[in-house]
Amino acid sequence: MRRWRSTRPTRRTRPTHRRATAAAVCAAALAALTTVPAQADAGGPAPGHRAPHWAPKDSGTPDVRFRGLAAVGRDTAWLAGTRGTVLRTTDGGESWRNVSPPGAGELQFRDVEAFDARRAVVLAIGEGEASRVYRTDDGGATWTESFRNADPRAFYDCLTFFDRRHGLAMSDPVDGRFRILSTRDGGRSWTVLPDTGMPPALEGEAGFAASGQCLVSSGPKDVWLATGGAARARVLHSTDRGHTWTVTGTPVPGGDPARGVFALAFRDRAHGLAVGGDFRPDRASPHAAARTFDGGRGWRPATTSPPAYRSGVAWLPHSRTAALAVGPTGTDLTTDAGRTWRTVDTGSYDTVDCAPDRGCWAAGEKGRVARLEY
Repeated sequence: MRRWRSTRPTRRTRPTHRRATAAAVCAAALAALTTVPAQADAGGPAPGHRAPHWAPKDSGTPDVRFRGLAAVGRDTAWLAGTRGTVLRTTDGGESWRNVSPPGAGELQFRDVEAFDARRAVVLAIGEGEASRVYRTDDGGATWTESFRNADPRAFYDCLTFFDRRHGLAMSDPVDGRFRILSTRDGGRSWTVLPDTGMPPALEGEAGFAASGQCLVSSGPKDVWLATGGAARARVLHSTDRGHTWTVTGTPVPGGDPARGVFALAFRDRAHGLAVGGDFRPDRASPHAAARTFDGGRGWRPATTSPPAYRSGVAWLPHSRTAALAVGPTGTDLTTDAGRTWRTVDTGSYDTVDCAPDRGCWAAGEKGRVARLEY
């Protein structure tokens, strides 16, 4: 889609007692979130309350917009944004190291998938050779360009990994079908998959590189692709790592190049959330959220949607019902698996991601980045 564009990293298994402790903490935090009024800004909770809230962190890059985010944990996160910028923190956001690939200053990074504090893969978007993939194995000290798009008709939007070796990236339609790029070696090399198992795209249909969440996976083989820009906003689903796909319409409004599903989040292969709307700031975005309980075969509209366009969404760790959605006008919380949403913060963020150790992060324009404090 020839406009600004629109996940999850693989995590290591943690001991049972740590998971139980984190679950208890998250449960207490969730209870606090559900009882505290909406916050007035991104600076903290309402006066007099000790509630979970976005705590801004100084990235030192006010001229960069971050739409790529990978939450490795409460202390470690990666950011990817404009001006070819990649940042990494390993101390909870107190300091950020600029680990941008050399010579990438003209690129727009829109997605980053991190395996840990040292290994990450970033995607640059754009027509033709502007779409590229880089990989680092040493925390960003050095980078290898592992893919450069040579087809001027392709425009890559998002990437996702099933595990440390297998991943996919997606491009807007080429010859009437979405193009899928596949890796089997952790992003060191990439192959374009045959499009014989991909349904035809609708006229004007494409992805949004708004948050790195237009292509997401759950488990070893399931992956979902979000679309917009056409008469209907749809979600495509593959159960074999991108070789064959089915497609389903959603209740999120389409019918305009600026409307559609911008982000997806699946907590398992059955339960998913979709958010989006109309990204133009002067346009309303009713019905901008939907949910599925059957892996995307059917989507139900939220009975109470976020009040405006949302570009990113993430399930809270250790919860089967709670998730956060973010956008330029605020953050919304659901505690009933996407049936209803309510605004809990009015700060501007483009993307959100959570790690199993209750490390949730958000990022956006003007170098904004925040960690959810409990």
